[in-house]
Amino acid sequence: MKQEALDFLQEARALHRLIAARPTTFLNEATLFKGWTVEEIVRHLHVWNVMADLSRTDPEAFAARIGHVGAGIMSGTTRQVERQVCTLHGRPLIVAWQDRYERMGAEWALVDPRLRLKWVGPDLSARTSMFASIMEVWAHGQAVFDIAGVSRSPTPRLWHIVALGLNTFGWSHQVNGHDVPPAMPLVRLTLGQEVREWGDRTVGRIEGPAEAFAQVVTQTRSIADVPLTVTGDVARQWMQMAQCFAGPRNAPPSAGTRHIAQTG
Repeated sequence: MKQEALDFLQEARALHRLIAARPTTFLNEATLFKGWTVEEIVRHLHVWNVMADLSRTDPEAFAARIGHVGAGIMSGTTRQVERQVCTLHGRPLIVAWQDRYERMGAEWALVDPRLRLKWVGPDLSARTSMFASIMEVWAHGQAVFDIAGVSRSPTPRLWHIVALGLNTFGWSHQVNGHDVPPAMPLVRLTLGQEVREWGDRTVGRIEGPAEAFAQVVTQTRSIADVPLTVTGDVARQWMQMAQCFAGPRNAPPSAGTRHIAQTG
């Protein structure tokens, strides 16, 4: 798990650097992610880092807390519930978040990737849990980078998020009340000079940058706003409703609603 833990740590540090370079008032900025402030995004990341850690270190404590914390996601009261379980604000919240992710980066590197862990839904492996943690900080971090007017350069860490997006092909259909197609369309993605592909080309095709695919499956961008070429009914339906995270059905953002803020 060394590489996965390192990638999580680097992703968290990248977001921390962006926030730390700005005045404390930046934490009060409302983002284009459902109006959440930067502080609310950091609190969300911190709360779920704690939950991921508890699933590994103290399953009983995790079981005692997950009902309450998870209820926020299921009921649409995430921010309210997370304010109850984490009352920190401002710089103390940033310090607590940093302390937790730094510890996770060190400790999870030593974990057996096959270790089974409790989670919101079915059990998952430690490796999948770390993939999900990388996805969370990258996806929610997108809203923070957007409101700061900063464009991120794609990194190989995106392949972890792509993997989650591919693995939740069936889930994306199920959570939206659709039958799962018998085969996944061809997904052919590029990242720098690297090209990877998966799926069945006879079902349809999704082609373009890995970053664009990651943005769609994490619902940080509308499919209408990214440079993906999508052909075939199965591929088009999937990209219109892709959801690589747990919880109830979430509608993807409408075209033009998630973007980098114009500054200066």
